[in-house]
Amino acid sequence: MNLRRTTGLLILFVVLLDQAVKFYVKLNFSYGEEVSIFGSDHFLLHFVENDGMAFGFSLGGWYGKLFLSVFRLVAVVLIGVYLRELIRDVNSRRGVIIGFALVLSGAIGNIIDSALYGLLFSASPSFGGQTATFLPEGGGYAPLFFGRVVDMFYFPVWYGEYPAWLPFVGGEDFLFFRPVFNVADVAISLGVCLLLGWMLRFLRPVSEQ
Repeated sequence: MNLRRTTGLLILFVVLLDQAVKFYVKLNFSYGEEVSIFGSDHFLLHFVENDGMAFGFSLGGWYGKLFLSVFRLVAVVLIGVYLRELIRDVNSRRGVIIGFALVLSGAIGNIIDSALYGLLFSASPSFGGQTATFLPEGGGYAPLFFGRVVDMFYFPVWYGEYPAWLPFVGGEDFLFFRPVFNVADVAISLGVCLLLGWMLRFLRPVSEQ
């Protein structure tokens, strides 16, 4: 199988997996609802939505949301063009191509939410209410480009308390790992780590390689 087809299948697999999980959660969970994975309190499916970036970070307001949507579209186009050139270059490292493919697939996954979910779904009610509806008769909960990104993986691995002697946070509760994320976020993070690994390897002195 040639490199272009392999890369395309990787991107397609990540996008489809990401969307399949999001559709399942959106249509079967009310907002804030959670269930344990493997019966553990540290590995949860916890349905939340956000207006912004990976792991729940966001830019507030109408303009912030519009900026993020446009930025994602431009980034996807640029990454896609660059990835195509990498694949055409016989000297390109396979690890670099895979890294960019993962970043691209994650970006596409979150763009679908942001651009289309407001049109495709009704709003998700708070915990205890009914679940969202796909293609509701009265229309979706938001216009084009103003949908919210669906997140569901929540791994609160360690609960604790900051030592009392620490300034500002002493005595307060501590939680690791707090962000809620999705498959697309994982793909982006893995892609960035892979690219950083190849970059560090490239920058090492020749004598150390």
